[in-house]
Amino acid sequence: MFDESVQQARLDRLLARHRDAVVAEHVRGCPTLVRRDQILVADQDVPAVEDRARRWLDSREDGPGVARMRLRAPARVDVCELSAHLNEDAPHRRLAVAPNHLVHGQPMWWTGPAGRPAPTAPLAPPRTARVRRPVTVAVLDTGLSPHPWYESADWYAAQRDEVSEVLDADLDYALDAQAGHGTFIAGVLLRHAPGVRVRAIRVIGGDGVGDELGVLRALARLAGRADVVNLSLGCHTYDDRPSPVVARAVAALGRRTVIVACAGNHASDRPFWPAALKHVIAVAALDGLERAWFSDYGWWVDACAPGVDVTSCFVSFDGPLPRVRGIDPDDFAGYASWSGTSFAAPAVAGAIAGLAAAEDLPATTAAERILDPAHRRTLPDLGVILMTSGS
Repeated sequence: MFDESVQQARLDRLLARHRDAVVAEHVRGCPTLVRRDQILVADQDVPAVEDRARRWLDSREDGPGVARMRLRAPARVDVCELSAHLNEDAPHRRLAVAPNHLVHGQPMWWTGPAGRPAPTAPLAPPRTARVRRPVTVAVLDTGLSPHPWYESADWYAAQRDEVSEVLDADLDYALDAQAGHGTFIAGVLLRHAPGVRVRAIRVIGGDGVGDELGVLRALARLAGRADVVNLSLGCHTYDDRPSPVVARAVAALGRRTVIVACAGNHASDRPFWPAALKHVIAVAALDGLERAWFSDYGWWVDACAPGVDVTSCFVSFDGPLPRVRGIDPDDFAGYASWSGTSFAAPAVAGAIAGLAAAEDLPATTAAERILDPAHRRTLPDLGVILMTSGS
């Protein structure tokens, strides 16, 4: 059972940091967070939506695949109701309109369990691996910090300045709640597929929060440039249906790209997006051979992998907390352990990418082999079990 006062404190901190965020609760007990006075519209639907929403429209920002429309604040428009109305009111076909939902990295969620990383002893670097073809895995997350495991790799040098993580954005001398999340995930990925190239795109901050617009922009940049995409983030939607603009962006990547996403950390079967999309591999977390207590589950989950006390590379940072029984709980020297479906997802993404690279397979073929229920054990509401040597 979650401590409601702790959950409310987390929510208060999030809303204080993201002042344009509001809680939307279309169905009682099923909240989500959206950007106030913003809707997202698939580019081909912009003229129709602009015509229907003209009375509330303040400005429009176009971009690849999607436009963000800002509504006039004095109009006090409910962006969830407006999106639903526009989606259902098209005379000839459904429009793709959605509120700009906030997305969150998953080990932490304001309505569910929260976990912090813990320092650990140095780990052996990923073993070298021979590959028959280059495979690129895109990691949409908090970015990457330098680390001996990969800082000499050409793929890291090409993006180092662009994707550098922000570790203490609020300048409180403490590591932000999810700073290092992207670095940790890249390490998990490389432990399972040491020969792949990682393409990092920063879409969430060190507090673990971003929005669908950032994810959509990143997906548009990846067209034809990644074999596998790892999304250790997501959200619930106001109506528990998939965001139509995200669904279109995923479809636009084509059938040659495999998308892997974490199932979320709410101990719930409520669909978590984009993991619950049909063309996305949703990954739950295991604790041994059982569901981790925090992991989401349900008909929409495709696979599960270890997600408790996972170890990986991490940032270097010494926070202000005092030692407890001789142990400094926030003195990180480049390695950590962490729990969450965030860290089960890259184990699956890495297994797929590693097989594709080693056997010169399309990523989709590798995914079919890795997740073939005829040859692997499955668990109800958790999908195919993937126990890999890098876990």
